[in-house]
Amino acid sequence: MRDKSGTVLVIDDSPANAHQLFEVLGDDYHVLVATRGSDGIALAVAQNPDLILLDVVMPELSGYEVCARLKDDPRTQDIPLIFVTARDEEDDEAHGLSLGAIDYLAKPLRPAIVSARVKNHVELKRSRDLLQRLTLLDPLTDIANRRRFDEYLTQEWNRAARDQAPLALLMIDVDNFKGFNDRNGHARGDQCLSAIAHAIQSALQRPADLVARYGGEEFVCVLPGTDLAGAGQLAEHIRATVAALAVADGSATGSGHVSVSVGVAAARPQPETSSAVLIHAADQALYEAKLGGRNCVCLRQDAAPARPSPKPASNLFAIPSPTPPGAHHDL
Repeated sequence: MRDKSGTVLVIDDSPANAHQLFEVLGDDYHVLVATRGSDGIALAVAQNPDLILLDVVMPELSGYEVCARLKDDPRTQDIPLIFVTARDEEDDEAHGLSLGAIDYLAKPLRPAIVSARVKNHVELKRSRDLLQRLTLLDPLTDIANRRRFDEYLTQEWNRAARDQAPLALLMIDVDNFKGFNDRNGHARGDQCLSAIAHAIQSALQRPADLVARYGGEEFVCVLPGTDLAGAGQLAEHIRATVAALAVADGSATGSGHVSVSVGVAAARPQPETSSAVLIHAADQALYEAKLGGRNCVCLRQDAAPARPSPKPASNLFAIPSPTPPGAHHDL
């Protein structure tokens, strides 16, 4: 049995047509079938296929209506879509292409043409997806970069404001990293940052949680649906995970290890506010963690949802009041 090279979603109210497409494509792709437009939309959201083959004439929702809804949804708008239709009028084709379709397949279907066009469009999507991933990854640590963080935080801030859900942010800084680089060289410094990035990534527990390199030796974690208490617990887990790496810092005593300080902030976003307030709160919390002796976690109480703060524990404490803006973290 040959390996499948992608997923194709067929949306067609005719079981005979859907079966024909399955017969043509089933050996090379995972083929999903929906016989109603609404079911096809739900499958596209849930399965994120590489390509959609969509019949134009269907009851309830026409192919054009299904296409418009898919293109209006950020979760499905980038999935390439081919109309499959017996209608060959120029105006019909132009209308479909204007809605965002990338191609037309005319009925009666010719298997060789269907296979070739599907193959070409799936390969093009794979190339675009790879390029997109590369533009959103930090090349040193192989985690999300600053651009991806900015996009994702804005997206989750807006979602949390719409759903009235909490959103938390961790800002993580490697302690005394300039000294580590001076003593060990930049090559060792790069290895250290990569190891810490992977340690942070391994500590995250949900697909929706994002870790990104914020810049230099700073990392950030976006935690949707997480309040201050939950974020504080995860921050302490991250601090301990990095400490467990036991990366020697190369100091004269030979007894020190690399550590991180973590600033934690959480909020219930409002539509009229900006995610910048959460970044500022986490940044201030990180500054206080540095002043508190490093290798610790600090919670920003005034950015949190209205609920009691967790009890202070070892390496975990709360900020009593704001600190001046523009503070420098390299402490």
